[in-house]
Amino acid sequence: MAPSLKNVPDTLQDLWELLVAYAKQETVDPLRNLGRYLGFGLAGMALLTLGTFFLAMSLLRFLQTMLGGFFDGFWSWVPYVIVIVLLSGVIALALKRIDKGGIGAAPVATDPRSAR
Repeated sequence: MAPSLKNVPDTLQDLWELLVAYAKQETVDPLRNLGRYLGFGLAGMALLTLGTFFLAMSLLRFLQTMLGGFFDGFWSWVPYVIVIVLLSGVIALALKRIDKGGIGAAPVATDPRSAR
């Protein structure tokens, strides 16, 4: 028995619904996932920055008060330099660890022969 054929308006309506569902799947859903990715990334960045700041301030306070007056007088600037150098190292490490790929990009393959 032959399958029943739909009339043209029903076929066009089904085609339109399929086209809208496909467009939503390929545009709206990835943008929603990207927003979630950015939200968690920004929240993590803010918390890590705040934690690093508090650790640096606690190190500065430790160097200024808990070393028995070692950095008193002329040497009072040294704890600030120590903390700035440490934070510069943390920033350099973070910048070195950032890869150049985008979201969902494959890791960059390196040729072991080029490392010579």
